[in-house]
Amino acid sequence: MKKILLIEDEVSIAELQRDYLEINGFAVDIQHQGDDGLKQALEGDYDLIILDIMLPGMNGFEICKQIRAVNNIPILFVSAKKEDIDKIRGLGLGADDYITKPFSPSELVARVKAHLSRYERLATNQQTNHLMSIHGITIDTSARKVFVNGDEIAFTTKEFDLLVFFVKHPNQVLSKEQLYERNWGYESAADVSTVTVHIRKLREKIERDPAQPKFLETVWGAGYRFNV
Repeated sequence: MKKILLIEDEVSIAELQRDYLEINGFAVDIQHQGDDGLKQALEGDYDLIILDIMLPGMNGFEICKQIRAVNNIPILFVSAKKEDIDKIRGLGLGADDYITKPFSPSELVARVKAHLSRYERLATNQQTNHLMSIHGITIDTSARKVFVNGDEIAFTTKEFDLLVFFVKHPNQVLSKEQLYERNWGYESAADVSTVTVHIRKLREKIERDPAQPKFLETVWGAGYRFNV
């Protein structure tokens, strides 16, 4: 089921949009505050974001700018602002579409489906920008950069390779020996305790509370698992 984040301050409009989207098989979360919406967009694992412009806390343009800096998912502006300059600005910041209120809920659903379909085709087509996004973590494999909740974080070569390996093998229990062989190779002079050290460093960089990791979990006696 595709997950959609709806950032809209008008409760009745948000609930109407949610109802139509859920009827069509989407899972929908709602945020009414701009700053809360941005936080959830960066931390959550969404397939598409529907975004109003005039929001309390932070406007939609700034939210779009910050999301687009780290994530390539579809962003649809839905706004009562009809001026062409607003549409140009929104699309220029990286939004995929701009729908002017009032509109038919069925039109919104149709556009959501169209943009999701387009992004799926692009992803199947070798993901031209080499981006992977999960849990507010965005990895650019071509530039070898990592962004956590919008901020670029420095990773060593081995830390980067280990993180990518985990993200490519979600929800799988990987032993220290598997991780060591894949990322260091048995010819290396180091031993598997190196894996433990690098796991600790990864948690310090991607977990909100490294002492109680939410994403990179220890499976006692077996290894580690990257939860999705």
